[in-house]
Amino acid sequence: MAITAEQVKALREKTGAGMMECKAALTETGGNLDEAVTALRKRGLAQAAKRAGRTTSQGLVGSYIHLGGKIGVLVEVNCESDFVARTEGFQTSSRRSRCTSPRRTRSTCAARTCPRR
Repeated sequence: MAITAEQVKALREKTGAGMMECKAALTETGGNLDEAVTALRKRGLAQAAKRAGRTTSQGLVGSYIHLGGKIGVLVEVNCESDFVARTEGFQTSSRRSRCTSPRRTRSTCAARTCPRR
């Protein structure tokens, strides 16, 4: 069975996987979208198992002290390489994670001190 671009597009939108991975999954499952999603999930679990043994020895340590000094956070975010730790996305994620709290609301976080702003 020939796999159409529309099928690949639909699977990509549903799973967020790459185009070639979607096409391979659809070819493997004979064009069945639901089975292709299952196949992609199995591949994802296999890839995660391969990466489980890798060490994450690089990263960032960030701190946040709230106004008044009663609440403070120290966060360590690790990654596999220093190249990743230097990216803007990684640093933004680190900043956001240290300023996120279940008790935090917009009114309790001052605009000048919150690293999120």
